[in-house]
Amino acid sequence: MPDAGGGRGRDASPGSRPRSPASLLESARALLTRSAAPYSRFRVAAALEDADAEVHPGVNVESASYGLSICAERNALFGAISRGASRFTRIALVSETMRPVVPCGACRQVLLEHAPDLTLILERADGSPEQVRLSELLPRPFTEFQPKP
Repeated sequence: MPDAGGGRGRDASPGSRPRSPASLLESARALLTRSAAPYSRFRVAAALEDADAEVHPGVNVESASYGLSICAERNALFGAISRGASRFTRIALVSETMRPVVPCGACRQVLLEHAPDLTLILERADGSPEQVRLSELLPRPFTEFQPKP
């Protein structure tokens, strides 16, 4: 996972084996303290895994103008893309106060555009992992835009 000194945010070397679902949840859980949620106090963290088994961190960051806030899922995705990552396979999501926590509609849409085969790893009430296909949560996504001629 990312180091406190501003490391690249990756914790697996290329070609390494994917983590277990429980391990990916733990990676996300370790990020919760980095969430900046002073208004809602609803901390969320995400650990996004790519096809090379690299893990990209994300936490929610709030603004007093809520529309300018960013969710953990999009934070992880946008950071990973900006570092050149692609081919995302799984994302683990955790919250301090809600189990399971699932992506909001905006995150579902953005994740599906960049990772249509993504699997979500959610934390059940007992702490165990639950795996859900993103496409199950957003069955008819907006994926094409064709302006009128």
